[in-house]
Amino acid sequence: MKIYIGADHRGFESKDRIKDFLTQANYWVKDVGDDRMEPDDDFPQFAGRCASEVLGSDDPHARGILICGSGQGMCMGANRFKGIRAVLAHDKEAARSSRTDDDSNVICFPNDVVERGDWQDILMSWLDTPFAGAPRYARRIKQLDDLG
Repeated sequence: MKIYIGADHRGFESKDRIKDFLTQANYWVKDVGDDRMEPDDDFPQFAGRCASEVLGSDDPHARGILICGSGQGMCMGANRFKGIRAVLAHDKEAARSSRTDDDSNVICFPNDVVERGDWQDILMSWLDTPFAGAPRYARRIKQLDDLG
């Protein structure tokens, strides 16, 4: 599975922490920015880069991880792209259900979730949970794609 990760200034250090964790766990990870701490950067560019990479990947199971102050802006930005199903995950159950029911392909973290320390369990729950594939779930995902 290919994983694309991005963050603005509020999530910059957390991004590196997550990237290191995933690399040590033998995941393929591509950093889509920012490549340096830039206090005046804006989250939309990183949400866009990540979403574009996930959608353009040769891996049909590609995923994205985005981090900013609240996680909300990244989530809104990524969801502007047809085919992206970005979620904000504060706990393992939200991460798990976003995969089983909604086949989420981007997870967005508020920086404080990473700082409080339980992000590894949340992230691994999200990465390890398969899409259930029930017809009603697939139908709803198609309906989402048809909205815009």
